[in-house]
Amino acid sequence: MHATVSKYMKLFILIFVGIVATVPAMSATRTWEPVKTERADAKSVIRETDIEIKAASGVIIVNCNHQTQIKIFTILGRMVSNETLPAGKSQMQLPAHGVYIVKIGDLTCKVAV
Repeated sequence: MHATVSKYMKLFILIFVGIVATVPAMSATRTWEPVKTERADAKSVIRETDIEIKAASGVIIVNCNHQTQIKIFTILGRMVSNETLPAGKSQMQLPAHGVYIVKIGDLTCKVAV
């Protein structure tokens, strides 16, 4: 029985180390960049008078008329981005496909990418 427990403990440690090793890659700093060309697969999520949020495969695109603070969270509440965007179109490649919460000023919405 001792050998079996030891074998499962080694397996657990290997799996745990493998998971922990991938976390830094997922939490690497993401940066916003200006949109050079509009993506054909981008779909509008929400549009207000001065802000529009679009989603495409693995990307969030924001078009705003003025400089604005933006925060992006995973559905579990982990912050992915907290930056000030310039006026114009900006996009950010996300670490994984899924559902994110986007907060711009008083506007908050759910975005699936």
